[in-house]
Amino acid sequence: MIVSYGVANLLQSVAAARTTVHHTFDPGLLIRLAGHRTYLLGLGCQVAGFALAFLARRDLPLFLVQASVAAGLGVTAVLGVLLLNWRLPGAEVVLLVLLFAGIAALVLAAQPAPARPLGTSAQVVLVAVLALVAVGGVFAVRLHGALGSVVLGSLAGMSFSAAAVAARPLASAGSVATLVTDPLLYLLVAHSIVGQLLLGLAMQRGSTTAAVAAMDAAGAVPAAIVGLLLLGDRVWPGREWLAGTGFLVTLIAVIGLTRYAEPQHHHEVADRRERPLPVALRVGRDPS
Repeated sequence: MIVSYGVANLLQSVAAARTTVHHTFDPGLLIRLAGHRTYLLGLGCQVAGFALAFLARRDLPLFLVQASVAAGLGVTAVLGVLLLNWRLPGAEVVLLVLLFAGIAALVLAAQPAPARPLGTSAQVVLVAVLALVAVGGVFAVRLHGALGSVVLGSLAGMSFSAAAVAARPLASAGSVATLVTDPLLYLLVAHSIVGQLLLGLAMQRGSTTAAVAAMDAAGAVPAAIVGLLLLGDRVWPGREWLAGTGFLVTLIAVIGLTRYAEPQHHHEVADRRERPLPVALRVGRDPS
């Protein structure tokens, strides 16, 4: 899951940077991005990561799974350095090390357990969150640069966090019929689409690292709290301190990455010829 999300972030950022910048909350951006084979390849990696995360949420607490999603940021950064000549300041390297240390602590602290079901009132709250995030996106798209990346990335994280909350009990569905008739499935899909649109807009406005780090930071905390309070997520007895420390270190690392991240690519207007991609990334490009 971590590797899949890391590769997806990189490929989708390349496509987003080569697409005309959108200044409105326009779903048409996803259609334009779908015209890039690089983006579609990245989307395929993201779907694979999503499927693996869905299976993990069947038994693992959300504080572990959502924090592990953040570790994909490290894979993105390393691949960016190797393939796209990204530059990582020393502070970012330290934060990435802390990120993986925090994930390791959470792995040791998490106790597997099935999720409790969500009631109707909780589902109504998920609908309200969807509406609030969409309205926030309409206003946030007017922001530019690093601020736009962070705000839009944070909104994307909130939407993906709500999707994770819906997925945790949904992953325990006993049959396909139960799965397709559960309202949580459609809330999961709706939140995922809105989150994907917001993430694409965030990646257009500055640093991929900033956008993804903001998304991970905003997505980890709400899901972790809801999981512990409502879904029956558990920590091994005596390891509460390890879970708290690991989650705090992970959160500090992803928030810190939004502070030190610098723009890694520049936008190209539609009438300019695209720069060639590195050989390692041309597999997803049109022959022209």
